[in-house]
Amino acid sequence: MELRQLECFVAVVEESSFTRAAARLHVVQSAVSATIASLERELETPLLLRTTRQIALTDAGLQLLPKARATLEAARDARDAVHQVTGGIRGTLRIGTMSSLGLIDLPALLGQFHHEYPAVSIHLAIVGTGSPGLVAALAEGRLDLAFVSMPGHQPAGVRVRDLTSIPLDLVVPRDHPLAGRSEVAITELADESFIDFPLGYGNRTVTDRAFDAAGLTHHVTIEITDITAGTDFVRHRFGVALLPRTVLLPDEDLAVLRVTGADLDWPISLATATGRTPGAAARAFEQYVERYVA
Repeated sequence: MELRQLECFVAVVEESSFTRAAARLHVVQSAVSATIASLERELETPLLLRTTRQIALTDAGLQLLPKARATLEAARDARDAVHQVTGGIRGTLRIGTMSSLGLIDLPALLGQFHHEYPAVSIHLAIVGTGSPGLVAALAEGRLDLAFVSMPGHQPAGVRVRDLTSIPLDLVVPRDHPLAGRSEVAITELADESFIDFPLGYGNRTVTDRAFDAAGLTHHVTIEITDITAGTDFVRHRFGVALLPRTVLLPDEDLAVLRVTGADLDWPISLATATGRTPGAAARAFEQYVERYVA
C-alpha cells in the first residue's frame, strides 16, 4: 500500500467525485481511477460504490478512511520534522472562509503570509453553507483551518480562537420613518420585516439571540448568503437589514442607524479540528493570523 493510493482514496471520498479529486491532485482522472482500482485489488475488496450520480463508501471503505487520513497525517508530520531541520515550512494549507470577514483583509493577510512562507501552497474555499458547513469540512478533514462565526457556543470537534467582532447596524431605505435618526432601540423594531441570513449563519444567530433577549419576534422575509446583497434588497424596499458596520459604505439611497439595548456584535474566529494534530504550515498560519489581528 502506497501513500499515493491513500491520497487518491481520501481525495475521491472528500470531493465525492473522481473528476474533482483529479483536479485537486493535479493528475488526469484516469490516473485516479487506476490508482483506486489498484488499491482495491491489493486489499482484495471494493472500497467505493460508484453510481452515475454519487460515490459512496463500502463497509471496508468506511473502515479504511480514518486509517488512511491518520497515515497521511503521520507522513505529513514526518515531512514537517525534516523540513524544520533543513530550514523551511512547506506543504499545502487548505483554508475555508465565510464570504466576509469584516475588518480582516483576507487577500492582504494571505499575500503577506505567502511572502513569508513561499513554499506553502494555499487552497482557499468559500463555503456557501456558512459556519456550520465550514465546521463540517474541518471535522471531515477537508480543511485545515477555517474562519467562522459561532456566537454563544463552541461546536464539538473544533477549537475556536476568537479574533475580532463587528457591530451590526440597522440599514433602512432613505424614505423609511427611522431614516432621519442616528440610533434606534431594538424594541422599536418589532414590526419590521428583515432581510437576514439562513439559520446557522453566525450573523443570523446574533440577531436571533438579540431579539429573543428583548422578548421580540424576529420577522425574516428574505434570506441571503451574500452580505453585499443585503443593501441591494434594502434599497429595493424588500425590508430592513442588520449588517456588519465595516461593509456599509455611504449610500444616498440608504440610512444607517446604531441599535441600542441589544448585543449585536458579530464575532469572527479561526477554527481548527480537535481530533487532528495541525501541521507545521497550519501552526504557522495560526500564529501569523494572531499577529496580523493584533
